[in-house]
Amino acid sequence: MNEEINQLTEQIIGAAVEVHKELGPGLLESAYQEALAHEFRLRGLAFDEQKLCAVTYKDLLIEDAYRLDFLVEKRVVVELKAIDELLGVDDAQVRTYLRFSACRIGLLFNFRTTLLIKHGLRRLAP
Repeated sequence: MNEEINQLTEQIIGAAVEVHKELGPGLLESAYQEALAHEFRLRGLAFDEQKLCAVTYKDLLIEDAYRLDFLVEKRVVVELKAIDELLGVDDAQVRTYLRFSACRIGLLFNFRTTLLIKHGLRRLAP
């Protein structure tokens, strides 16, 4: 199971690196999202994009509490940013998504960095 998740996250990271290599660091998040969706399709990865997710608070169902940029293979949450630097609140956002989605791994990418792997990637668990 862990090996499968590791292979899946490697495929996702490889797709993000390809997008970053081709487009560079200066675009809007929406451009990276479209390009990454295309790259996922080219690689045969199943994914949901901009997936609305519900949260239950006591007896209240909040149907559109959050929106995942990507849910890949129903197992990995992928959040995209195009900001100057990732902050703790960005990590917290992904960890919250993991908690409510019941996924065990999240990948946070910041495409506004010159070195995506070194400065623009975080692998997070709940």
